[in-house]
Amino acid sequence: MNGEVVRTLGSKVVPGKDRVELDGKVVAGAPIRWVLLHKPRGAVTTRKDPEGRRTVFDLLPPWAGDLRYVGRLDLLTEGLLLLTNEGEVLHRLTHPSFEVEREYEVWVQDRPGQGTIRHLLRGVELEDGPARAESVEVRGKARDGVAVSLVLREGRNREVRRLMEAVGLPVLRLRRVRFGPIRLGNLESGEWRELTRKEIRALRGSVHLEDKT
Repeated sequence: MNGEVVRTLGSKVVPGKDRVELDGKVVAGAPIRWVLLHKPRGAVTTRKDPEGRRTVFDLLPPWAGDLRYVGRLDLLTEGLLLLTNEGEVLHRLTHPSFEVEREYEVWVQDRPGQGTIRHLLRGVELEDGPARAESVEVRGKARDGVAVSLVLREGRNREVRRLMEAVGLPVLRLRRVRFGPIRLGNLESGEWRELTRKEIRALRGSVHLEDKT
């Protein structure tokens, strides 16, 4: 690597920076890929489901089979799901210490009062530790209930649902609409697209990594 013989197992290679040769020939790594999927309700965020249910990979082209999802969405949650093969960025985006924002649209039965909103912002104690919303905005009555915009800086299992249940507002419908600087936009349910160069740069910048290309 880079003109030297590597004798240590587990040596790391930085794509776009390190040059790797085998028997005098340059070994090219897989191209970096980023995909945004609008996960529909009922799709499982896993590669294979033992129960035979539809997975998020069933909605993607064959070449996406090697990608890893950036944070899970549970069975009933829909919306923005990122997938990539860029490991360091994935790790930072999902690590709690980087506090990357996730924005959700939440539909509940009753309009939350100011006391409930203050409670969400102040935080509640869940079984795996305290949790709180970074911001809460009531959007008003909608077909599926009262729509509320909620921003969190963590991605714990079913955190939004558990947070809302803790303040007496069980979730009727839940959709993630933003992860860091990336927004779902008008992508239809079940559809996907590759991220633009500008979006990938923004993701790297959000976790303090320099752009490689």
